[in-house]
Amino acid sequence: MGYLKYIKNLYKDPKSSLGDLYKQRLVQFRKESTVTRLDNPTRIDKARSLGYKAKKGFIAVRVRVKRGGKMRPHFMGGRKPKKSRRRKVTERNYRWIAEEKAARLHNNCEVLGSYEIAKDGMHYWFEVILGDREILKAYPGYKWISTNPGRVFRGTTSANKA
Repeated sequence: MGYLKYIKNLYKDPKSSLGDLYKQRLVQFRKESTVTRLDNPTRIDKARSLGYKAKKGFIAVRVRVKRGGKMRPHFMGGRKPKKSRRRKVTERNYRWIAEEKAARLHNNCEVLGSYEIAKDGMHYWFEVILGDREILKAYPGYKWISTNPGRVFRGTTSANKA
């Protein structure tokens, strides 16, 4: 078995296998800003499967998304009870929202993929793999990134399809 399979097995149940390290990471994640650029991805096995390489032009970003229900917009016209607008099921999942946050902050990059890192009662944390359009144009097999801008906003990333 290669080393990536061992890492994959660690993250099947991170609370039990990583233990104190998982708790320490959660404390650190809570102190960071909403979108944090990373030197290296936390889960190298997932990042590699999404196309990440330790080369110039690839960026890993950790994004925090609030958990909980989404409220309906307050529509006027008549008196309605509060419960009628309490919950709203949107077509966008949390992973897609995290990808959009990362793409808005790094607007010269394109989203390659994302995966969940951690969650607690308040937040989800995702890692989003981004590729710089201008730099990746030179790499073989990544030319499609420069000709396909705004994938995450059109819903063509894997977060929308999942």
